[in-house]
Amino acid sequence: MSEFFDDDNYNDGFNEDSFEQGMDLGLWRQLLAYTLSYPKDVLILAICAVCTAGADIAFPLITRSVIDSIGAGDGSFDPYFYGALYFTFVVILAASVAGFIWYGGKLRTHVSHDIRRDGFANLQRLPFAYYDFRPVGWLMARMTSDCERLSNILAWGLLDLIFCTTVMFGIACAMLYMDLSLALIVLSVLPFLAWLSLTFQKRILKSARQVRKTNSKITGSFNESIMGVQTTKTFVKEAENLRHFGQLTDDMYKASVLNKVQAALYLPLVLTLGSIATGLALIFGGLEVGWGGVTTGTLLAFLAYSRHFFEPIEELAQWFAEMQMAQASAERIISLIEAPADIRDSAAVTARINQHQQNPDDCVAIDGYSNDIKTIEFRDVSFAYDTGPNVLDRINLTINQGESIAIVGSTGGGKTSLTNLLCRFYEPTSGEILFDGIDYRQRSLHWLQSNLGIVLQASHIFGGTINDNIRYGRLAATDAEIQAAGQRAGAHDFIIKMDHGYNTQVGEGGSKLSAGEKQLISFARAILADPRILVMDEATSSVDTVTEAYIQQGLKALLKGRISVVIAHRLSTIKSADRILVIERGQIIEAGSHGVLMQQQGRYYNLYTQQSLAEFSRDQSQWQAAETDPV
Repeated sequence: MSEFFDDDNYNDGFNEDSFEQGMDLGLWRQLLAYTLSYPKDVLILAICAVCTAGADIAFPLITRSVIDSIGAGDGSFDPYFYGALYFTFVVILAASVAGFIWYGGKLRTHVSHDIRRDGFANLQRLPFAYYDFRPVGWLMARMTSDCERLSNILAWGLLDLIFCTTVMFGIACAMLYMDLSLALIVLSVLPFLAWLSLTFQKRILKSARQVRKTNSKITGSFNESIMGVQTTKTFVKEAENLRHFGQLTDDMYKASVLNKVQAALYLPLVLTLGSIATGLALIFGGLEVGWGGVTTGTLLAFLAYSRHFFEPIEELAQWFAEMQMAQASAERIISLIEAPADIRDSAAVTARINQHQQNPDDCVAIDGYSNDIKTIEFRDVSFAYDTGPNVLDRINLTINQGESIAIVGSTGGGKTSLTNLLCRFYEPTSGEILFDGIDYRQRSLHWLQSNLGIVLQASHIFGGTINDNIRYGRLAATDAEIQAAGQRAGAHDFIIKMDHGYNTQVGEGGSKLSAGEKQLISFARAILADPRILVMDEATSSVDTVTEAYIQQGLKALLKGRISVVIAHRLSTIKSADRILVIERGQIIEAGSHGVLMQQQGRYYNLYTQQSLAEFSRDQSQWQAAETDPV
C-alpha cells in the first residue's frame, strides 16, 4: 500500500527530488498571468498600495516638522495646520487600506477560481492513461491545498510586493534627502541581507518540496482508506491502515517542522540586521545632534524611518519564504494544467471542425465525414500499456453495422483493452482502427465518443437523483423519455417502489442503491443516449439471472441496426450474438457463432461447458436446500 501512494510513481512534469533547483522565475511569470488578467483590479490595488505607502512615509515627516517648529520657538508652529494635515493622511490611509483589503480579496477569489477552472478543464481532456498512476487523492491535493496556496501568493503576495517596494523606495529617498551619511549607514546592511536571502533560498525550497510531497501521500492515503473502508473492515486491516497513516503523518510532521524552523531562523536574522542598522543610526545621529549637524526632529524621523524601513523588508522576507514554499505547489499546478492530452484531435481534424462550424451541414458529422458508422476494422492492431509487453498482438477484426460481437476469454487476456481501444480511451501502439475505411485518429474524438454508449461492470453513479443519473445519457431528455429508458432497462419497477420514485436521492456514488440497481440505472442511461455503438464490459455480472434475462429482452430492440460489443461473464447470455470472439494472451484464437464454436469443441466449448456444469451444480444445491428447509 505504501508504494501505491509513493509520489515517485506519478510524473508531475518535473523531478520531485531535484531539490537543488532554485526559483523558477519563468514559472512564476506564467502564473502571474492569472493575476494580470484582471488589469482593472490590479490597477486599483496598485493605487491603494501606493497611497498606503505614501501615508506611512508622510507621518514621520509631519512629526519632524512639528518637533522642529516647536523647538525653533519662533512662533512658526501652527497646530491647526498640522492637525488637518495629519487627519488628511489618516483618511487617505484608512480609505486605501479598505480598498486594498476589498479588491485584494476579490482578486484572490478570481485567481483561485481561474486556476481551479483550468486545472479541471484539462483533467476532462486528459486520456485514461493519465489516471492510471494518479489516485484521486493526489489530484484533489492539486486542486485544493496547492491552489489555495498559489492564489494567496499571486494576489496578496503581488500587492505586498508593490506596497513594500514603494515604502522602501520612499523611505530611502526621504532618508537620503534628510541626511546622506546616516542614510548610507542604514542602507549598508542591504548586501548582508541579500547574502542571507540567497543562503536560505535553497534550504527553504528543498524542505517545502518535501512537505508538498508528503502531503500528497497523506491525501491519497486518506482518500483510498475512506473509499475502501468496507474492504478494510472485512479483512480487519484497521490497525495496518492506522500504522501506515501514522507513519505518513510522522513524516509530514518532521518535514513541516524542518521547513518552519528554517523560515523561523530566516526572519529573526532579517530583524536583527534591521535592529543593528537602527542602533547605528541612533549612535551616529545622536553625535550629529550634539554638534548641530541635524535637528532633533530629523533624528527622531530618521529613527522612525530606520525601524520602518526594515518592516517591509521583513514582510518581503516572509513573502519570499512563502514563495519558496509555494514553488512546489506552483510546479505541480502547472504540470496539471499543462499536462498534454496525448489523445486529442489532430490539427487537420480541428481545421475540418472549424470549417464545419463556419459552414454547417446537417448531412455530415462535425469533422466533415459521414455521420453513419457502417464498419469498424481493426487492422494489425497491437497495444501495450506504457512500456510494458503487448496485451494485444496484431488483432485483425471487422465489425459491420447491426452486428453484435461478444468477447470471452480468461482474465487478463485483453478483452477490456480491446474495447478501450475501440472507444479511443487509448490508441493502438501499432496498426490502425478504421471507421468506414478512415483511421479513427482522423475523426473527431468528440464525435466518436458521443456515438458511444458504455455500461461497465461497475458503472459510476453520481450523487443526485435517479432522474439525474439517467438523464446524464442525454441532458435534453424529457421525464417521459427517462421513464421509457428505465422501463426498457428493467429498472422502472424498483424505481417506482421507492419513496420519491425517479426523484429519489441515490447518495454519494449511489451508496443508497444495491449493485444490481446501480447497474440497471447504468443500462437506462445507455439506452437513453441512443448510441450507434454500444459497449458492455461484463455489464450484467452484478444483476441476478431473472433481471439479466429481462435486460437482454429489452436490449434486442436497442441493438437492432447498431454495432454492439459485449464482454461476457455469463456465457449463457451471449448465445444469440452474431459472432463470438475468444481472446487469449492478446490474440483472437477462435471466432464464430455459438453453434459453430460449440461444434469445433475448442476453447469456447470448454469454457461454456465448464460454466454450464458449475451453474447446474449451484442451482441443484439451491433446490435441495429449498426442499429440506422447514417452513
